[in-house]
Amino acid sequence: MRRPNVLITGTPGVGKTTLGKELASRAGLSYVNVGDLAKEGELYEGFDEEYDCPILDEDRVIDELEDRMSEGGVIVDYHGCDFFPERWFHIVFVLRTENSFLYDRLESRGYTGKKLQDNIQCEIFQTLYEEAVLSYKKEIVHQLPSNTPEDLERNLDQITQWIEQWMKDNN
Repeated sequence: MRRPNVLITGTPGVGKTTLGKELASRAGLSYVNVGDLAKEGELYEGFDEEYDCPILDEDRVIDELEDRMSEGGVIVDYHGCDFFPERWFHIVFVLRTENSFLYDRLESRGYTGKKLQDNIQCEIFQTLYEEAVLSYKKEIVHQLPSNTPEDLERNLDQITQWIEQWMKDNN
C-alpha cells in the first residue's frame, strides 16, 4: 500500500507541529519534526550566536530520513524546505499566519529583538512560500491560513481528504 509524503512548512509559530501531529494521528501516517530529529541525533554543524540556535547539518538530516521517505507515508515538519530532495514529497503545504497572531505566538516562545523581527519579516515577504515554489513543482505547493482553531480544523479536513484521494488514485 503506497502512502504519500507530505511537507508542512512555514515561519516558526505558524502551527506546523500542531497540524502535523494531529494530521499524522488522523491519517495514520508517521510524523517527523526535523527540529526534534536534529536535536535527538545532534545533526548540527555549529551554533549561530546571533539567533542563539544550532545550525542544522542538512546533509546529515537527509541521510537520516532517506530510508523512511522512500517507504512513504511520512509527514515532515520544518521551517525550511529548499534542501529536501524534490522527489521526497507528493504535496507541500505552506502555513501562513497574520502578523498580529504570529507576533504574540513568537513572543510567548521567548523570541525577542532581531530573531522576532526577522521571523515577522519572513512571513510578511512570503519567504517560505517563495522558497517552496522554487524548490518543488508549483502545482504541488499550497498555502493555507493558520490563524484560528477553525483554520486548523479546516486544514486538517482538507489535507485528510487529499491524502485519502491520493491513496485511492495510487494504489
